[in-house]
Amino acid sequence: SRIADFEPQNMANTVWAFATAGVAAETLFQAIAGATVNRIGDLNTQSMANTAWAFACAGWNERDLFTVLGSAMLGRFSELNDTQKSQLYLVTVYVQTEWPHLEFPLSAH
Repeated sequence: SRIADFEPQNMANTVWAFATAGVAAETLFQAIAGATVNRIGDLNTQSMANTAWAFACAGWNERDLFTVLGSAMLGRFSELNDTQKSQLYLVTVYVQTEWPHLEFPLSAH
């Protein structure tokens, strides 16, 4: 199957599994990053938090994904549970470390 045809939760689970295992999969991550950006409105808060956390843990270096995820999560901040807020905090620290001059949407929240 094509990544774009995956359900959002399956994309999140896939990138989370590879990141947790420490397996580099550049092509897979690139495809999931693109599909995530294109389908951000389809992701629930758990998928958003898990995806952002996994890409940060993998050391993903394309900030557009983090900007899109951060903006989407900011818009749904009241829906986040404590675990998702913790993941978001860790992602925010990663983004601010990697791109100190980037105004990450969650930095001001």
